[in-house]
Amino acid sequence: MTDRVLVRGGPVGTLIVGPENGPVPGEGDATPDVAVLEVRGGHLAWSVLAAQPIPAAVLEDVDLAQEWIWAVYGEQVALAVDDFAGIAAESVVAPGLPALWDSARKLGYAHWASRWWPASTLDGIPALDQRLVDLDIATLTVECERLVDGADAVAPDEPAPAVTSDRATDYALAAGPGAAEPDALVLARGTGGWDWRRCPPGLVDASERAVSWEVRRQSGNTAFEIFVISAPTTNSTVSHPDSTIPTHLRPRALIRTTTATTVADLTLTGDTWTGTTSAPPGWESTVAVDIYVPGIGHPDPAAPDAPRIREQIRTLATTRLRTAADTPDDTMLLAEIAAAASDTDF
Repeated sequence: MTDRVLVRGGPVGTLIVGPENGPVPGEGDATPDVAVLEVRGGHLAWSVLAAQPIPAAVLEDVDLAQEWIWAVYGEQVALAVDDFAGIAAESVVAPGLPALWDSARKLGYAHWASRWWPASTLDGIPALDQRLVDLDIATLTVECERLVDGADAVAPDEPAPAVTSDRATDYALAAGPGAAEPDALVLARGTGGWDWRRCPPGLVDASERAVSWEVRRQSGNTAFEIFVISAPTTNSTVSHPDSTIPTHLRPRALIRTTTATTVADLTLTGDTWTGTTSAPPGWESTVAVDIYVPGIGHPDPAAPDAPRIREQIRTLATTRLRTAADTPDDTMLLAEIAAAASDTDF
C-alpha cells in the first residue's frame, strides 16, 4: 500500500503524523466515529466511517514511538519524524510490517466496537457478544505487542459483566409510552434519541426512537413520564433486574425547557427504563429530554451533526453484519460473524 501523510507539530510539544483531514486525538470534541489505540509514545486514531485506512498518530515521546513508526508508516515517515524541525512535511506511507498495520487497525476497531456498537432492538441491530469481542482483543493485543501500551496493552481475561436488562424476545418495535391512567389527561408527548457519549455501553437502545416522554395531568398535578428502551443483550436466557445494576450506572433523564430543567431517576422494569418527575415551569415551551449517567461523557450539548454521525454508524454496523453473513473476511470480528449468523428476532 502507498499513500501520503503529513508530519506536523501538535499542541504542547507533540508531533502529529497522519492524513490531513483525519481525526486527531485531543483535537476538538471526541465523536463516536473515532477509534483510538494507546501505543508506545502516543496514540493512534482512525475514523471508522472513512474509507481512508491510514491512522493519525499523536506522538508524545518520539524516541519511544520510533520503535514502531517504521513498521506502521514506513521508513520515509520514520525519517521525516526523526528529522522534524518545526516545518510540516509530506511523506509517503509504505508500512514496514503490513501485518502489524492490519492487526493494529482491527484492534482499534475492536476497542471501538466495545464502546460504540449501536445495538438496538428498535433498529434491528443485534448486540455483540462481549466475550467474543474480548477474545479478538486478546488475540490482537498479542499480535500488536511491539506497538500497544498502557491500558490497551493489557488483554482482557474475563468477559465484562452485563449491566443491561434481558432482551425482550417478543418486543414490539413500536414500543413507547403505555396507556395513561383512566383519569389522566395526556397534554403532550414526544420521541427522540440520545447522546451516545453520555452513557456507558449496554444500558440504552441506540435508536433515535429509544426515548419517549409524555406530560400527564392527573389529580391536579402535571408530571413528565419518561420511557427509555434498554439495550439488547446477546443472552435472552439471563435476567438482569434493576437491582443488579450499580446505582452509579443507572441512567437519568434531564428534562430541559426554555425556562427550567429537572431530573428524573430511571428504574428498569422489563426492558424499559421509566421515570416520573413534576413538570418544570414553562414545560409548554420547547422540551428536550437528555439521557445520561452522571460522570460519563461530555456534559456539553452534542454537535449539530451528531444524529447524522449516529445514523452513519448504524449503516456501517448493518453493512458489516450483512458482509459477515455473506462473505466474512479477516477484517470481521468474531462477535460480528456470530451476531450475523445467530437466529434472533432482529
